[in-house]
Amino acid sequence: MAPPPPPLDLIADVAIEIFLRFPPDEPEHLFRAAFVCKHWLRVLCDPIFRRRYRAFHGAPPLLGLLHRRQLRHGDPAARFASTTSMPDFPHPGSGGRRTRPLDCRHGRVLVHMLEKEDVDLLVWDPVTGDRHAFPQPDMELLIYAAAVFCAVEGCDHLDCHGDPFGVVFVATDEHDEIIKASVYSSETGAWSVPVSLDNGSEFYAKHRQDAIEDELYYIPYVQPRRAAIIRDDIYFTLRRDNAIIKYDRGHNCLSMIDPPSPNVGNSRISLMVMEDSSLGFACTEGFSLFLWSRKVNSEGAPEWVQIRVLELEATIPIDNVDYVMPETTMSIDHLEFGRSVVGFAEGVDVIFISTDVGLFTIEIKSGKVKKVDKPGVYYSVLPYMSFCTPDRGKLLSIARTP
Repeated sequence: MAPPPPPLDLIADVAIEIFLRFPPDEPEHLFRAAFVCKHWLRVLCDPIFRRRYRAFHGAPPLLGLLHRRQLRHGDPAARFASTTSMPDFPHPGSGGRRTRPLDCRHGRVLVHMLEKEDVDLLVWDPVTGDRHAFPQPDMELLIYAAAVFCAVEGCDHLDCHGDPFGVVFVATDEHDEIIKASVYSSETGAWSVPVSLDNGSEFYAKHRQDAIEDELYYIPYVQPRRAAIIRDDIYFTLRRDNAIIKYDRGHNCLSMIDPPSPNVGNSRISLMVMEDSSLGFACTEGFSLFLWSRKVNSEGAPEWVQIRVLELEATIPIDNVDYVMPETTMSIDHLEFGRSVVGFAEGVDVIFISTDVGLFTIEIKSGKVKKVDKPGVYYSVLPYMSFCTPDRGKLLSIARTP
């Protein structure tokens, strides 16, 4: 006689445990399961399951990326490059309008809408489709960088879709030729009064004096790189010496930090958020990737400590000598570009390396390398990280029907 089938509740519990273990960086698996039957769809759309799924996996996964270029290379195509088997999310500039991506963070994308008269800046949530348009700050923008962030105190950023957000804008003011910063709040719908970086900062005063001695005249150009955010501090970089600018949200002020080594002045670098929440700094020299962390020494003063060196020669390829840059007639010079650091994704702890063969990620702990995009002119990669579950749009409507 055949044994009785297992209880339905047991089958459901086992299915849930299996669903919890589906990798979040391949959301297609959850969506496929949702199409099997309405019962599974309801399970996957249930808020309790979604909370358990996010808690089980921790940091949101990398779903895709955008990127910035230096001004001389022009703006990249309006494209969200998926790093999963899911299709690309439709980009706000896909209608042919010129756009400039500025940042991705906490499930949001910040885009400068360059050819739309009624919109300057747009915060876009690719997962939900929500969009929030607002004007740019009252500054004469020469060159700039910006960071978008969740503004909810104590949020774990696992599922902050729809919550209030802020934007920090740091720019070289074209009129005054100084660094200024301003903060936008989605709750008030207004920008703060800009603050500036001046000779009151000891490190900046020395930085400026050294620059004037070398060049006679100096304009501090903000680099169009992705910022690093650690609690209330937002870090950007300047072109000269890769000097670091810190905006302190708590005290509404700007200051400067020297980079870890004078040898990185002309290198491609990326600021990072380390596992212990210290400021990190990544740089390639030759065939090696150097990592620094800003620690507090025994005397209570912050200092840069080199924590690791990763050898890239055997793991990340270069030397596609016949390759031609998209949208240019310039051949890639592997002696100039080599293996360049172009970004970092916090939480998943991967560094982006660009070569003439493609764009790669390298995991800091394991050293595992993965190709994530085709070759191109990358300067600063903007990684989009978020959980993507089948609890949106039509699927959620179907799950709610009897």
